[in-house]
Amino acid sequence: MSDTVHVLNGPNLNLLGTREPGIYGAATLADVEALCRAEGAQLGFDIVFRQTNSEGALVDFIQEARGARGIVLNAAAYTHTSVALRDAVSAVGVPTIEVHLSNVFAREAFRHQSFLSPVARGVICGFGPQSYVLGLRAIASLPPSS
Repeated sequence: MSDTVHVLNGPNLNLLGTREPGIYGAATLADVEALCRAEGAQLGFDIVFRQTNSEGALVDFIQEARGARGIVLNAAAYTHTSVALRDAVSAVGVPTIEVHLSNVFAREAFRHQSFLSPVARGVICGFGPQSYVLGLRAIASLPPSS
């Protein structure tokens, strides 16, 4: 078991800072990455930070996290549509925290459904970039698997 945590990001998160700032805020994905790296250093984690707009690539990223301490996953829109991501999270057996910048339950009804929540260790939403920090802290609170 390594002390590596994979922070994985799905579609359109590369547009943070310019995409609907009223919903997602002004922080860029680079800002979120810097925040995660700083928090990871405090917690003793090596951070692998990745983003893709491709569902298949996100499945690959999840599979590549096998053996890691945890996954912090913002699958974005794929949260609400992807059985493939759900199956990947379930298959790797790595504690996964589902995170979202916005409060998905205060938004459109279709965002209330998550294929990931049933296989995630927990869900954190609505705290902007701090959702990621809380996700990393949640991973740190879990006993390391052997």
